[in-house]
Amino acid sequence: MITKKAAKVLESHKLCDHCLGRLFAGLGKGTNEERGKAVRFVLNLERSAEGLPPVESPETCELCGNVFERIPELAGRMEEAAAGVEFETFLVGSRFPEEVRENEKALWEEFDIGTAEPINREFNRELGKAFGRVTGKDTAKNPDVVFIVEPYSGRIELQINPIYVYGRYRKLVRGIPQTPLPDFDESVASIICGAFSRASGGKCVFKGAGREDVDVRMLGNGRPFIVEVKRPKKRKLDLDAVKGEINASGKVEVLNLRFVSPKEAEEVLTRNHRKEYLALVLVEEGVTPEEAEDVARKLKGLEIHQRTPWRVRKARADKVRVRRVHEAEARWLDGKHFELRLVTDGGLYIKELISGDKGRTKPSVSDLLGKPAWCERLDVMNILDD
Repeated sequence: MITKKAAKVLESHKLCDHCLGRLFAGLGKGTNEERGKAVRFVLNLERSAEGLPPVESPETCELCGNVFERIPELAGRMEEAAAGVEFETFLVGSRFPEEVRENEKALWEEFDIGTAEPINREFNRELGKAFGRVTGKDTAKNPDVVFIVEPYSGRIELQINPIYVYGRYRKLVRGIPQTPLPDFDESVASIICGAFSRASGGKCVFKGAGREDVDVRMLGNGRPFIVEVKRPKKRKLDLDAVKGEINASGKVEVLNLRFVSPKEAEEVLTRNHRKEYLALVLVEEGVTPEEAEDVARKLKGLEIHQRTPWRVRKARADKVRVRRVHEAEARWLDGKHFELRLVTDGGLYIKELISGDKGRTKPSVSDLLGKPAWCERLDVMNILDD
């Protein structure tokens, strides 16, 4: 019986109602404190019938040191720790001294108790309920913030979870990199992140689904990207206002901004994309309309074996990648130029597809023409989701 086991425990240990009730947490409903009071009440009824004195709640619990009485104070400290931080959902975690946890386990083993709940679990739950009553905030599995509480020292550690925003960007000018580089004053990332950091008060990390060269524009429907804002003080961002600030740069435009989950953000960055390009091809030895059309006809559906380009060999693993050209159209311009519109697998280097990169890309436009060809200008027109 529960009262018999409780009587044995209380003969040698002075426990508060929380710690007593927690020994039988797997039985019945209600809080551990309510359970402990009920067990003590029934036990004392039995003791009274036997002419024995009651077992009262101790002035100081030998297991927890009355830590549950500190919950209102700690809830107030949590409020102070979160001052100025915008959030709607939270979780509470705690760090109890190892000594307390070891003493609790020793008690379970001493009396062969298999229905107990760890002290930190009850404490987290009760402190969370108290904080929710004070603030009107709710707990959640994926919260905006997490409070890590040291119950005895009163130290509060606030973990602010990041927010993720999906969008697509268009780079309207040549001459700026996607991410910061030496010798460049700004980048696509700095323009976008500057606006997000100012709006949120947090630190912004930019992640693009692929990248284009510094001298290449990104047009059309834009390149997918994710902005991760770490430790934001504001979470309810006005995305239209952020968009307006970025687009006012005249260099970068963003489209389709929306909040996403961490899982959605990862999927955006790992998804395969086909890409549409428009290349201006230069042939110094001259090119005819028929030659340009013939190159496009041969490229369509062609499998390309491309060794890591010479110009990026220090930044990329040296290996041969196999990619396919899905569509190709040519438009002759003059005796030395034609435009080439391509739709290819992601990861195909277009400049090297045209030049051949000294034989590292096979076949190439130069191979198909039988004379050297160069990419004089390149634009990414669209990013196409597979």
